[in-house]
Amino acid sequence: MLSVNFVVLTIFGCGLVMWLTKIIPFILLKYLKLNKGVIEYLSFVPVVIMSALWFENLFDQHLGHLPTLNVENCLVTLPTLLTAIITKSLVWVVVVGIVSMAFIRMFI
Repeated sequence: MLSVNFVVLTIFGCGLVMWLTKIIPFILLKYLKLNKGVIEYLSFVPVVIMSALWFENLFDQHLGHLPTLNVENCLVTLPTLLTAIITKSLVWVVVVGIVSMAFIRMFI
């Protein structure tokens, strides 16, 4: 019975910590004004995260060997990147990426 209480308290504690780490920044930013430089710096965070995820998926990792190029993802990158440059719309980029991947997986 002691272990059940421990598990329940652990789940509750983890949930509380997760909730607080998500809510506290919103509460603080409601009352604090950020410097323009900080806001400009933070505006690059989504681009950096998406670039890192994209670059990571261009290669397949093989332990003890050099990574190899993932041909499917490279082929999907071309129309998706072209769509991003032309439309600058996240919706179109996602749609073209999904359709391109479906097309490539269907025919290759």
